[in-house]
Amino acid sequence: MNKKIISTANAPAAIGPYSQAVLAGDTLYCSGQIALDPISGELIVGDIIAETNQVLQNVRAVLAEAGMDFANVVKCSIFMSSMEHYAAINEVYATYFTENPPAREAVAVKTLPKEVNVEISVIAVR
Repeated sequence: MNKKIISTANAPAAIGPYSQAVLAGDTLYCSGQIALDPISGELIVGDIIAETNQVLQNVRAVLAEAGMDFANVVKCSIFMSSMEHYAAINEVYATYFTENPPAREAVAVKTLPKEVNVEISVIAVR
């Protein structure tokens, strides 16, 4: 199998023993992104719209490093701290996936890394 680690300074560095993404053949498996600003290292929390935008900007940076964009995404997983955030996350999400959106699940979980409100991971194909 052809496996390549994808890493970019334009998205937050991994905060554990994992890669930002792995390209296996033509499929990119992106680890979950949270609302860490890759430049300042600061977390964006408190405003779910701003938080979700930062998460998706981080996803965009990882996709770009692999020569892809949101049009390549075939599967998306959204983890949120509360279903109360669902509508706001969807509002932001819809601006990134404007045509032919990917398959997806969106679930509320008890806690997320660094106590963030949203984490998003994607699978993309060339």
